This record gives sequence, C-alpha cells and structure tokens, in this order.
Amino acid sequence: MRPHVLVLRAAGSNCDVETAHAFSVAGGEAQRVHVNRVAEKPSLLEKTSILVIPGGFTYGDDVSAGKVLANELMTRLSEPLLRFVERGGLVLGICNGFQVLVKTGLLPGWDEQTPSCTLAGNLSGRFEDRWVWLQPRSSQCVYTRGLEKPIYLPVAHAEGRFTASSPQVLDRLAGNDQVVFRYTDALGNDVGYPGNPNGADRSIAAICNIPGRVMGMMPHPERHIHPTHHPQWTRKSGNGRPDGLAIFENAIRAAQE
Repeated sequence: MRPHVLVLRAAGSNCDVETAHAFSVAGGEAQRVHVNRVAEKPSLLEKTSILVIPGGFTYGDDVSAGKVLANELMTRLSEPLLRFVERGGLVLGICNGFQVLVKTGLLPGWDEQTPSCTLAGNLSGRFEDRWVWLQPRSSQCVYTRGLEKPIYLPVAHAEGRFTASSPQVLDRLAGNDQVVFRYTDALGNDVGYPGNPNGADRSIAAICNIPGRVMGMMPHPERHIHPTHHPQWTRKSGNGRPDGLAIFENAIRAAQE
C-alpha cells in the first residue's frame, strides 16, 4: 500500500508540485492540501503518514522567513500536529519548510521556553542559488538511512543560515545525533563559502528531532530526483542514481514499517 503524503501549501508556496511529484516517484500517494483545508478538517492528519512543508516564500516571508505560517500552524493546528508527531508521523520541511519547523518549535524538538536556533540571513547578504555537497551525519534520522558518502543538491534561499543561541546548543545537537547534513566538499571535507553557501554555524544544512522522524533541510532534494536534473548529467551523472530521490524513498520505507 502506498503511504499517504500530505504536502501542505499556503500563499507563497512554490515547490509543492515538485515535492508531491518526488514522493509519487518514490512510491507514495501524494496530495497537495491548503493549510485552510487542514485547519477546517484536522482529521486529514489522522490518515496521513508523511506531512511535508515544501519550499517557497509563504506569506512573502513577511516578518521573517516561515514565521507567519509557523504561527498559523501553532494557533490553528497545534494539538493535531503535536499528536501526529507523538504517534510517530513523519514530517519533512524543505527550505521554507525548515524555517517553519524551527519557528514552530518542532525542531529541534526540545521543551524550551525560548527558541535556541533559527534560520537567519545569508552572510553573503544575497540570495544564494547553487549546487552544494552535503555529508550525511546522523545515524538515527530515517531520511538518510544508507547514505554515507556526500550527496549533491541545489540550494536557493536568502535566509538559510542555521545559527544557534550558543555553542552549547550546537554541542547538544551533535551529542543527540540531530545534525543530519553538513555542507562539505565532494570528499566530505570542511569548506567555507561558497561550499557553505550561507555561513551556517558548523556548516549545518539539516537537523532532525531526537527520534529522527522530523527533519528540516535547506537544500532541495526534490530538485534532484531524475538523472537529468544534475547540472552535468551528460558527463557525470547521466547513468547515476539521483541523490535527492534516496531521501524520499527512505521516508516511504519508514512510513511502511
């Protein structure tokens, strides 16, 4: 049976079609649903295995990226959303979706009075649109099972710099195995700009909650699910397996377990 995937959209979402397609290719039954419909009928989450908040510029990134949608979710859907996570539902936030998950508090998922991390403006002071290498780091995150070598995905954001309130927060993330991806070079070595396109603390590109079933990431895996998506597909990756597809396939397998 194909797991049901709910791709949440709102005003300004612009990666929802591609994300739904990626999950369909991976073996899921994906449906794009507006946040208002979910607020009217929260029971939709009860029939859902995977909840996805895709990329885009929800509500024009007014105030700060993802903040308005995060407030809307916690005001209108807090209880059903928390129940969904507590029962083991999978949640994936990509780019703007990562910003939303951090600002709802679903990531890093700690019980805290004040936010310990956020996604801030790129240190370059401009929108970054490029391909980057990512080294998988977490052994518990269900989305990266079987991934060991660096993968190649595109980024496209202006507020993608993962930053924490203190070094202790970063140490806690690492100690809890919550750092999912770091920006590196093709061999997994540390890099500066532009390999780390936004200046993220400790080159963090993605984190998960402690159970490893809620993940947020700035790069776009849905933009590398076919070989021809690779910028050098005729020379280097024409016959290779698209790096982004593995993330969606892992999510489908985890939902089926």
